[in-house]
Amino acid sequence: MFWNSLILAMREIRRNLLRSFLTILGIVIGVAAVITMVTLGNGATQAVKNQVASLGSNLLQIRTGQRMMEPPGGGGGVPNFRVEDAQAIRNEISGLAAVSPQVSRTATVVAMAKNWSTSVTGADNDFFTAGNWSLETGRTFSDAELETGQSVCLLGATLRKELYGTREPLGERLRVKNFSCEIIGILKAKGQAAMGRDQDDTLIMPLKTVQRRLLGNNDVSTISISVQDENNITQAQSEITELLRKRRRLTEGEDDNFNIMDTRQIADALSGTTQVMTTLLGAVASVSLLVGGIGIMNIMLVSVTERTREIGIRLAIGALEREVLMQFLTEAVMLSALGGLIGIILATLASYVLSGVMNVPYEFNAGINLLAFGFSAGIGVLFGFMPAKRAARLDPINALRHE
Repeated sequence: MFWNSLILAMREIRRNLLRSFLTILGIVIGVAAVITMVTLGNGATQAVKNQVASLGSNLLQIRTGQRMMEPPGGGGGVPNFRVEDAQAIRNEISGLAAVSPQVSRTATVVAMAKNWSTSVTGADNDFFTAGNWSLETGRTFSDAELETGQSVCLLGATLRKELYGTREPLGERLRVKNFSCEIIGILKAKGQAAMGRDQDDTLIMPLKTVQRRLLGNNDVSTISISVQDENNITQAQSEITELLRKRRRLTEGEDDNFNIMDTRQIADALSGTTQVMTTLLGAVASVSLLVGGIGIMNIMLVSVTERTREIGIRLAIGALEREVLMQFLTEAVMLSALGGLIGIILATLASYVLSGVMNVPYEFNAGINLLAFGFSAGIGVLFGFMPAKRAARLDPINALRHE
């Protein structure tokens, strides 16, 4: 019975190809929209996670002040860190891969008759480990350069491009405000950070060099810490907090005058936002599936009216009500399933193209594709049942009289 119903449904669909296509158009659009929105949303979420991961492996950043976005110094007389604080963390806290004291400020650099405003960071070699930086060419700082604060520097990919283009600048000198530094290395490109900042627009120098020549003090504004095992981040954060409270002489009732930012929190917050937007867009797009289902029901009711005499003949020669019901229900399900299949193909193509345009990774999600297809087939059952039931309940005698 099922195969006969299937063959009859296919024959009817083929007989009215244009009407069948227009009938399933709502399903096609709905399925394609839902899958595309969810796929792009998942890609955006993964892009955010990748950007946050590019900041560093299992990274903790310690800043002065009670809030993460406070400027260095924290305001209100909050003291800055010292290099000794970073050394104490390195010596007393276990399970750390890197501890890097840092200072940073914006400065104008000049080379090849070009000038560019960039972020100048003073740090030691642990900075490259904590921040997942790797070298394209050159080397990092020697112990002597770090100890004596020599004028040497490494360039980010963006800064190198803006000042030197495609030239190899190793060994040349770059002027930073009123002094010059020798270029000893070029960093590999990392791209944008989670907040849209270009990580490659940077100049890295020894910590003491920036402290003496740009800042005029020995303060440390940030301490970046890479934890070896991700599972130990919470424990390390607690131990660092306790150690810094002791070193900053905070009593039991006093609040911390520093904050420790776990980059995983940024990833979770931004990913949560993109996932909410993805769900919202998917829900809005799914409305068109319901519209498509109503279209199928409408056309099936028209089909029942057009084929009343055919139904009457089938019933008169012995067809059972359930066979007529199965025939029209199968036709409705085939229409909606075909629309779902076409929608999946269109969504795959659209998602792949738009992922490249939006510069987010293409994340194929088998679950949402199967769910959308199943939902489209379910709509065929839901909205095709009433026309099929109406056809099955026709009186054979009245149906045969129908013109």
